[in-house]
Amino acid sequence: MWWFQQGLCLLPAALVVWSSAAFIFSFIIAVLLRHVDPLVPYISDTGTMAPERCLFGIMLTISAFLGVCTMYVRYKQVEALIPENICITRCNRLGLVLGLLSCLGICIVANFQKTAIIHAHVLGAILTFGMGFIYIVVQTFISHRMQPHLHGIAIFWIRCALLIWCGASIVSMFVSSVTLYSMISAKEMATRLHWDTTDKGYTLHLVSTISEWSLAFSFLSFFLTYIRDFQKITLHAEVDLHSETLHDGPQWNMPHGERTPLLAGSL
Repeated sequence: MWWFQQGLCLLPAALVVWSSAAFIFSFIIAVLLRHVDPLVPYISDTGTMAPERCLFGIMLTISAFLGVCTMYVRYKQVEALIPENICITRCNRLGLVLGLLSCLGICIVANFQKTAIIHAHVLGAILTFGMGFIYIVVQTFISHRMQPHLHGIAIFWIRCALLIWCGASIVSMFVSSVTLYSMISAKEMATRLHWDTTDKGYTLHLVSTISEWSLAFSFLSFFLTYIRDFQKITLHAEVDLHSETLHDGPQWNMPHGERTPLLAGSL
């Protein structure tokens, strides 16, 4: 059996691969059509103009759906393993809410381009990265408390390293972006897709875009740590059949509450 056939590990793997492909394919098309500069444009800039805009929107919407499924399965996994721990239960519920808000932000970014409705796009980015970062913080804390019920200490330290990477990226992007927007108007920033080395704020722009790409891939890399955990999840089905008495015809003598195992989850 291949590794991706074990349990539900294909779910986080598909989320990472599909989301990465959404960024990379849109970037390649936008660069080839000269819609953006090849030197690290904003991720949203690669999905601003047609035809890459359509691809960017559709693929990110599917990524949001995969994210919802992955975060819900993670929620149910933690809930099933330690249902009596109040602290972990509350953090687990908080993590699910934060994850769903982050996925909502992905949908907003996918459907509201920066050049069209800048405020909606910024809101989507804040939900995606802001709520996503807090989600990673919560899940790292849960990971610490879940030892050795679900995984060893190595997974926890890997998640801590990814948390630090994600935190450093978000601080760098926030500082550089705020400084850049104080120098250049939001309207001009929303419509500018090409930059020259002599432009005002070019260095800050470069720092901001590199931080954004770094943040995106640090966030996606976190879900790779779910693969080993999700390999322990299996599904089967269960159907509950109840007999009914037929008054106008022959009486069928069926066992009441006959059960056939077809679908249910187990860890």
